[in-house]
Amino acid sequence: MMNFEQLQIGDYFRIPGMNPRCVYRKASSSHCTLAAALQPIRHQTKVIRLTSTEVADYFTDYFSAKLDFLQSLRQ
Repeated sequence: MMNFEQLQIGDYFRIPGMNPRCVYRKASSSHCTLAAALQPIRHQTKVIRLTSTEVADYFTDYFSAKLDFLQSLRQ
């Protein structure tokens, strides 16, 4: 575990105790994004940096769920 300020801009992370499906991305030294919405965050907030494999799995699951939803609309 690390602090938000230790991340590099562009890193993906989770916040311990939050829903594990909530994946954030560091946008600046004081903001992150969640679902493309810019949000302020404290420098000392504890975060868990995601590995490249975890990021790939997240996007695979995200787009798979989106595709399933779109296909359900066609029925």
